[in-house]
Amino acid sequence: MAAIRNNNRETDKENSSKLEKATFAGGCFWCMQRPYDKLKGVVSTRVGYTGGHKTNPTYEEVSSGATGHAEAVEIMYDPSQTGYAELLDTFWHSIDPTTLNKQFADNGTQYRTVIFYHNEEQKHLALLSKEALEKSGKFSKPVVTEIVPASEFYPAEEYHQEYYKKSPFNYNLYKVGSGRESFIKKLWGTITHSGN
Repeated sequence: MAAIRNNNRETDKENSSKLEKATFAGGCFWCMQRPYDKLKGVVSTRVGYTGGHKTNPTYEEVSSGATGHAEAVEIMYDPSQTGYAELLDTFWHSIDPTTLNKQFADNGTQYRTVIFYHNEEQKHLALLSKEALEKSGKFSKPVVTEIVPASEFYPAEEYHQEYYKKSPFNYNLYKVGSGRESFIKKLWGTITHSGN
């Protein structure tokens, strides 16, 4: 039995070592978690704060705009099942990349859009995808989404994690009321990527 348990532990270790991490900020993190939870190959997601200077910030501190952090989602995924390019595609289909320090009803640097890359390959793919989006003609205004190195990620309070499951009514009310859903539907003709 001990040998079987050890083998299982080794297999778990092997599997987790094959996972990769991606981090995106796209405004309200409630609306950014669900699209990734639905993707094949995504093992886990968590929402939190990153890109700022305050250690272990609270939601209230980040909401004030004084910490420099953005609301973000951190994704652990299996690259053999889904590629970083698909994660980028989901990101672009979930945000308005032309608004600076703002997403829909939310204003402030904490709601800016950012791709936080974890390695040079992610950086390269992010730059290529941004360039392709700019050339696509989808937007009349410039794409202002930042592409910067990932920094310390601080998980948000538990009540924010998987908020769409915990409070589906409030989540949908916010997603529709903020204008995110209608924007995505109008631009892409579907709201599949935004998590419906």
